Amino acid sequence: MSRAFARPAGLPMYDMADLAAANDALWRIVAVRLRAEGVPDVPDRLTRDRTLARLWEDPRLLLAQTCGYPLKTSLVGKVRLVATPRYRAAGCDGTRHGSALVVRADDASADLAALRGRVCAANQPHSNTGMNLLRAAVAELAGGRPFFRRVLWSGSHRASLALVAAGEADVAAIDVVTLAHLRRFEPDLFGRIRILGHTAATEGLPLVTAGMTDDRTLALLRAALDEVGAAPEHAGLRDRLLLDGFTLVPDEAYEPVIALERRAAALGYAQLA
Repeated sequence: MSRAFARPAGLPMYDMADLAAANDALWRIVAVRLRAEGVPDVPDRLTRDRTLARLWEDPRLLLAQTCGYPLKTSLVGKVRLVATPRYRAAGCDGTRHGSALVVRADDASADLAALRGRVCAANQPHSNTGMNLLRAAVAELAGGRPFFRRVLWSGSHRASLALVAAGEADVAAIDVVTLAHLRRFEPDLFGRIRILGHTAATEGLPLVTAGMTDDRTLALLRAALDEVGAAPEHAGLRDRLLLDGFTLVPDEAYEPVIALERRAAALGYAQLA
């Protein structure tokens, strides 16, 4: 398939260097099945040269992993929910997971309340696990006022954790799946932080397709993912990705993501600050 006409596909949420080959392998399984069923414009490779917003909002998007927060905000009406992965990382419960609150290993803080007036690192303003879940936890403590001395927007969970480990930030909320991968692939970095606590849990990072995707292609995407999630020959790939499989959850299962935002706003803490 010519790259000029192929529909984009991406798995950007856990596509760190140590997992790129595994994500490529997952996509090849899906792509082969789609092509065998006559689905047109299936790309050979994952798209890695776009911003998240450009990938997610492409009207020809074939498949991408997004976050529960944009799913219920900027992507409403633009995408269809395909499935939600089930991960094996500590802190995951079926399709649900949250974030670990991390501080430096030598930070004596007993809980989140002890971090008032300190520096926070967060990956992106549109992140559920890095921002929304943290904002919800802080809102219960902030009394409607700024809680942190400063918020540093790092660009990624890994970068947020590195800022904490280096002493440039005091706390961050790190998606537990990302944290499990970093524990495996960057043990030295992981060893410089400790887990202070955990946020609330919500549905995990969903896989979506463009709103224009037809029902047959949507069903074939789900069948291909089911193959990845269940076939014995793909067990090694699942182990690499800490993946148990995929579940079709209803769109309304992501409503708690927005309920947390509304709760924070009702407490006078609409922005992480």
